[in-house]
Amino acid sequence: MQGGEYLIKDASLQFNSGQRIGIIGRNGCGKSTFFKAVLQQFPIEEGELSVPPEWQVAHVAQETPAVEKPALQYVLDGEKQLRHLQAQLETANEANDGILIAELHGKLQDIGADTIEARAGIILSGLGFEQNQHHLPVSSFSGGWRMRLNLAQALLKRSDLLLLDEPTNHLDLDAVIWLESWLRGYEGCLMLISHDRDFLDAVVNHIVSFEQTNLRAYTGNYSSFEKQRAERLRLQEATARKQQEKAAHLQKFIDRFGAKASKAKQAQSRKKQLDKLVQIIPETQDSSFSFSFFTPEKLPNPLVLMEKTEAGYGDVSILRNIQLNLVPGSRIGLLGRNGAGKSTLIKMLAGDLAPLSGEYARSAGLKVGYFSQHQMDKLHPDMSALQHFQVLDPKATEQSLRNFIGSFGFHGDDALSPVAPMSGGEKARLSLALIVYEKPNLLLLDEPTNHLDMQTRLGLTLALQSFEGAMVIVSHDRFLISAVSDEYYLVDNAQVGRFDGDIHDYEKWVLTKPVATSDKQQESSSGKSRKDIKRLEAQFRQEIQPIKKRLNKGEKQMEQCQQQLDELQVSLADTSLYEEQNKSRLKDLLAKQTQLTSELQEAEEIWFEAQEALESAENEFRQSIES
Repeated sequence: MQGGEYLIKDASLQFNSGQRIGIIGRNGCGKSTFFKAVLQQFPIEEGELSVPPEWQVAHVAQETPAVEKPALQYVLDGEKQLRHLQAQLETANEANDGILIAELHGKLQDIGADTIEARAGIILSGLGFEQNQHHLPVSSFSGGWRMRLNLAQALLKRSDLLLLDEPTNHLDLDAVIWLESWLRGYEGCLMLISHDRDFLDAVVNHIVSFEQTNLRAYTGNYSSFEKQRAERLRLQEATARKQQEKAAHLQKFIDRFGAKASKAKQAQSRKKQLDKLVQIIPETQDSSFSFSFFTPEKLPNPLVLMEKTEAGYGDVSILRNIQLNLVPGSRIGLLGRNGAGKSTLIKMLAGDLAPLSGEYARSAGLKVGYFSQHQMDKLHPDMSALQHFQVLDPKATEQSLRNFIGSFGFHGDDALSPVAPMSGGEKARLSLALIVYEKPNLLLLDEPTNHLDMQTRLGLTLALQSFEGAMVIVSHDRFLISAVSDEYYLVDNAQVGRFDGDIHDYEKWVLTKPVATSDKQQESSSGKSRKDIKRLEAQFRQEIQPIKKRLNKGEKQMEQCQQQLDELQVSLADTSLYEEQNKSRLKDLLAKQTQLTSELQEAEEIWFEAQEALESAENEFRQSIES
């Protein structure tokens, strides 16, 4: 209960090891509070919520102390038992207690202490940390990177239950793709809060949806949930209509005969029936976030032209030889690992960064709408949403401004509330509203979906699809970036070039690319010439082809099984199926469901084994390069 109102009421759910559960619902519905209750950080008003006492629970800490401890050692601190045994071993060594020393070494071996540093290093690299950053002090990293360190701690810890609350918010797309792969191999019970459709689809096999004050469980990933929920609502609407018809009939009888003595008893009986009748009101995913972009006042062609342009900071070159021509209708999704230079390119397009060399022309009629990762920091904490627009456009009437910001979810008193106590989602919506109001002809969006819930992301996606100007977007939300981008550019190895493929091709590229190091780093660290390294890379690509074939085979089988299971689930949602005359068909469908579930598990095992083999081969390749 919060603020005198129930967030969850009369919910009955059971979670088991091996389940990967996606927790979904609009912002503010109680998802994070539910996690706090699981962690016994929030009181339960009624009923019972329990976790098996023998289970180890891992979750992401919300704060990271600015300590001088190296990042790798900080991540290792997450495995409390390791540190406890190491402390005991140090004491035993000082006491020269041979029996205890042997016993402690056995316990350390049981928890995989001999490989834990390697595992921590793999996790850090997967989350975007360069090798030389593993030994930098925690205090040297920004807030977003410290959150990655906390995530690494949670992933490293041996756990039976793993709670992740929007883990992709501080990640780039490459790290999100790696995290997906890691989570698919997690053997405990995973509970994941996320607003990222593609991430949920790739990771979870169950969905728990916050629907008003209820928790409703669905089998399958997010796409399966959408199909099942749509079918349930369709059936529910039909039931509601029937009940309303019955209620109208009963009410008509009561009105007609209620006053007659001879019919009074029957009327009272009908009245009781009417009182007991539950009126089913179909649930809807209401969202107050619905808007569209204004038509730009001018659409010069080209908007921005770059020829052999170099971008960087001071004497440090980040990107070289950029060839980019932005015209009205350009819709570019920027891809590339964190630190490759995507934000540098965006800043130069925004005019916040001057080019180091080359041709760089901006049209006189260019009007940029720039949403950066730190856009919300530019809001005035003491001002309301309405005041922000009154400053932006002093001549506009209050009613016209209220009408505009209402489409972004700021209605009534919400429009007059100060920014400071607003949620991250509210601040993000306000920042977007300010950009839209300026009628830009070039949109630059650098991770615009952080803090936005599923419905708000969908509203943004629909609005961007009809935007008439040019757009360049960086986002780890693959549903958004694939829905609004017509072409992709890859920022990699100091270059910006077209990426030949779609977002799924990029996922495969990320998971199979060798570790990126410079020529000098490769030669100095391994003593091998660039020619030798190229030969080894070609040999490596040839060797992993059979593994990649098994990986693709497993993936295709998983997709086919899941698609058939989704179709079966829709069939099983038909209430008439459970009538006596359809008993035989129901039995057949349930048998088919069991068979497909078994086949899906087999396909997943093939995929997991291939993925492990690929990761092992990549590790061996890295070692051969470095040795």
